[in-house]
Amino acid sequence: MSPSRRLVLGGLFLAVTLAVVVAVVVAVVLVNRGGGGSVPSFSLPSFGGKPTAASSSAGPGGSPARIGPRRVWLIVMENRSYGQVMGEGDAPFINALAARYGLATDYHGVARPSQPNYLAILSGSTQGVSDDGVHDLDGKTLLDQLDAAGHSWRVYAENVPPGCYLGASARNGPDGEGVYARKHEPAISFLAISRNPARCGRIGNLASFAPTAADFNLIIPNLCHDMHDCPTRAGDSWLARFVPRLLDSDAFRQGGLLVLTFDEASSRDDSQHTVMLFAGPGVAPGTRAAKRADHYALLRTIQTIFGLDCLAQSCKAAVIPEPLVGS
Repeated sequence: MSPSRRLVLGGLFLAVTLAVVVAVVVAVVLVNRGGGGSVPSFSLPSFGGKPTAASSSAGPGGSPARIGPRRVWLIVMENRSYGQVMGEGDAPFINALAARYGLATDYHGVARPSQPNYLAILSGSTQGVSDDGVHDLDGKTLLDQLDAAGHSWRVYAENVPPGCYLGASARNGPDGEGVYARKHEPAISFLAISRNPARCGRIGNLASFAPTAADFNLIIPNLCHDMHDCPTRAGDSWLARFVPRLLDSDAFRQGGLLVLTFDEASSRDDSQHTVMLFAGPGVAPGTRAAKRADHYALLRTIQTIFGLDCLAQSCKAAVIPEPLVGS
């Protein structure tokens, strides 16, 4: 082979090698930042077209006609700031979900400590609660609205005992090892539910979970799987086991919306900036909701999906439009 030919071939080999290295580096950076791509070990269904970053024109209050998804599954995790999760290597599955579906980039908790945030999500108010104690409340909730409108609901709380359990905590059971905490399961704190066996009977453990069981589903992991007592990686790994079962279901593919959020940011983060991501057949990969939102806005969005009136502080909140687009 002539020297000139060897020089040409050597140059081609070097160019191909550099291209492969650059491609690998770019892919790793995208996944680590949560800004694109997917983690190779996860298989997530994808729908929709171009990414969107719409801004809401919907005002507060009102009772719009039902739009968007047919079913909603809401998973609430614990005590992480946005920067502790997004772009972090300890949360590969959450970052893969955000890359493949949608993410609210300016989402906030509304109270301290944990319990009033859960109450706000379910009722549009903290109900005057400022601690994590046991409370019996008279307020109206989203669940009351759903019942009145003929929509079904279920609450799945990992490790909760059966029989309308009223205790502050419980361990193990059919869900395996773990601790249930009442402070993270808001439905049982409302007397209209806790004193009605038929209604509180719709609060069950995760072993009873079925994607098609109800129109609205609130899913509360135990104290380890929600990251309250365990590292971020433990909660992310639990999500990686649980969520694909939902995403692969016909109920999701035929018009479902999965919302994953955290009750509040880290205790050291006064901004309360935390994570809220959303997945559904109508959510295009890379969708970003950039407008500031909080738990009241999330409640208002769910109410809009089911054609319900607002409640308390959700009457002052604007709908988050991006989870509704194309559903």
